[in-house]
Amino acid sequence: MTDRLTALTGVILAGGRAERMGGRDKGLLPLAGEPLIAHGIRRLQPQVAELLISANRHLETYRQFGCRVVNDSDSRFRGPLAGILAALRAATTPYVLTAPCDSPLLPPDYAQRMWAALEQAQATASVGYSDGRWQPVFALAPVHLQHDLADYLAAGEGNAGRWWQQHSLAPVEFPDAPLLFRNLNTPDQLAQLETDWPHLKDR
Repeated sequence: MTDRLTALTGVILAGGRAERMGGRDKGLLPLAGEPLIAHGIRRLQPQVAELLISANRHLETYRQFGCRVVNDSDSRFRGPLAGILAALRAATTPYVLTAPCDSPLLPPDYAQRMWAALEQAQATASVGYSDGRWQPVFALAPVHLQHDLADYLAAGEGNAGRWWQQHSLAPVEFPDAPLLFRNLNTPDQLAQLETDWPHLKDR
């Protein structure tokens, strides 16, 4: 059996356009006095062999967080798949575990549960699942999928959910972490999380 910790490269996806945030770089927006991405790094880094940041702007700023930064090289902002492809190409482990930069409430056993679901189902990848919907930026996948994903993007496709569903997937639900998939797409949603943070930060 492959050792989970040494098999996983984590990646925080920070390459979105964030149009509903006024185009501001979402990972660098403040929450409780720190950039959003700092919360994600603190939670995900202990769970993986190496943690990457996938971004396409403010690369030098992201490097200051002490992680290797990979550029998704997609000025068209085609969504998270470009960032996932960059991570699959850069990883030095057989698997990549993804999370978005605006998910500061990753559980401490996130990697463990994604890995367990993959092994139990003998699937190609495991993907977050909640309320009957896939959560395609929360995923664990083997690096060899990079070739299939590169072909998908080269064909002009970009829908993450559609690409994942071309493969054998293990759904992973987190009923005890209902805020894991909480969207932070607008200033109002971020402001609400700031208000709620004192009650949530230790979850």
